[in-house]
Amino acid sequence: MKLLIVVISSMVLLSHLYAFGEVRLPRVFGSNMVLQRDMPVPIWGWACANENVTITLIRDSNGETVSTLEVVADEKGDWKSELPSTEAGGPYTLTVDGGNTVKLSNILFGEVWVCSGQSNMEWPVNASDNSQDEIAAADYPNIRLFHIPRVASGLPMLDVDAQWRTTTPDNIRHFSAVAYYFGRHLYNQLDIPIGLINTSWGGTRIEPWTPPIGFDAIPALSSISDEINDIDTNYRAQLPEKITEIEEWISETKDAIENNSTVIQMPENIHPLTNSGRPTSLYNAMIYPIVPYAIRGALWYQGESNMPEGMMYHEKMKALISGWRDVWGQGEFPFYFVQLAPFNYGGQDDETERLARLWEAQSATLSVANTGMVVTTDVGNIRDIHPRNKQAVGLRLALWALGKTYGKNDIVYSGPLYKSMQVEGESIRCSFDHIGGGLTSSDDQSLTWFEIAGEDKQFYKANAVVDGDSVVVSSENVSSPVAVRFGWDQIAEPNLINKEGLPASPFRTDSW
Repeated sequence: MKLLIVVISSMVLLSHLYAFGEVRLPRVFGSNMVLQRDMPVPIWGWACANENVTITLIRDSNGETVSTLEVVADEKGDWKSELPSTEAGGPYTLTVDGGNTVKLSNILFGEVWVCSGQSNMEWPVNASDNSQDEIAAADYPNIRLFHIPRVASGLPMLDVDAQWRTTTPDNIRHFSAVAYYFGRHLYNQLDIPIGLINTSWGGTRIEPWTPPIGFDAIPALSSISDEINDIDTNYRAQLPEKITEIEEWISETKDAIENNSTVIQMPENIHPLTNSGRPTSLYNAMIYPIVPYAIRGALWYQGESNMPEGMMYHEKMKALISGWRDVWGQGEFPFYFVQLAPFNYGGQDDETERLARLWEAQSATLSVANTGMVVTTDVGNIRDIHPRNKQAVGLRLALWALGKTYGKNDIVYSGPLYKSMQVEGESIRCSFDHIGGGLTSSDDQSLTWFEIAGEDKQFYKANAVVDGDSVVVSSENVSSPVAVRFGWDQIAEPNLINKEGLPASPFRTDSW
């Protein structure tokens, strides 16, 4: 019922605005916002049908008009234009003139990132490590925050109930810790404004965040695509009857108002996908309204709710990434994600490997162009699915962005990632990418969580030693080894790192 009220309220609000012909922008455009620097910036909104709309960008420091755009709203009252590419800086004032004037102030140009996922992305600063000091120190007027509230919808929504805020102790308290620490590190390194759009919801699966076109692009997900299409077809088929019911209700309600008689409830018309667990529902309500707001890239921290799916999660990640890139129309923008931390989910025998198989799926997603993965095996808590050390996660996401997106060539941004293996007698040599200054252990002890097996597929705890840029693995129980596994358990917190302190990702060389 709450969702219905939200939808109806939004419809009434939009109808009111259109009826009076007010020029209006979606709320992602607002005072204190950050617009993406160095690329054309789409801007859109609503007005009276065929109304002339003028958009003016003014530099506050000298009152100079940077650009003036003129556009005509279409028959539905929709209009869209594009601000020219602008370098980082500000502040600016933006005015939109039609039948009325909208004036937005304190606007900066900088770097904009969309930050999404489930609870570990949503997790706020005030519930993370060292929260009291972090909140007190949160005085960054050039880091701007846009927090989208939780809403689900079976149909695309035009707007969100949110506003841009500057970073202050009060404003940062309930904002995403991962997003904030990522943005703060970027700001300190780049010294340009940062805009963070937090759109996340604890406990959600990946499917609700994915647009239909994402599912359509992945053959392995055709059943989800077919389900969405079937539901939409049936919903549309029932709309004429529902419209008749609503029209009758409107007529009866008008009479009731005039006669001061009882007003009955409006007929429900809830789309079957209006649920936070259904495919596309969060995309419709929490992503669609901000597309195509110009961004640099996206951050993603999710997977706990899809944890048992193994490599199928890789297919769903591909759908999410390709779907977002398609609807935004900005090409293959950066998409950096966080590998889940170790956690004791319980279970027996191979059930304890379910998380490892999800790690494998996340690692496989690095094959998608312009992606990056943060490994968190050393900053988790096997007794808490919400590790509190969000500073390390935000920093490591920022390292990927600085190294791959912002061209900081001197930065090591990833821990060791398995590359290849070679059998050498009774040992197996494992080679890695992203070794940085070299391989080592985080605690100066022997390497942990390596296992080795022969043709019988029985894995034994292994001795593992760093040898140059590789690790040599062996066991007295396996004379003819064929496979190695590393960190292949949900509670694994291995100690293999590179000398820059970034941990190696769990892996297996077999496909058993």
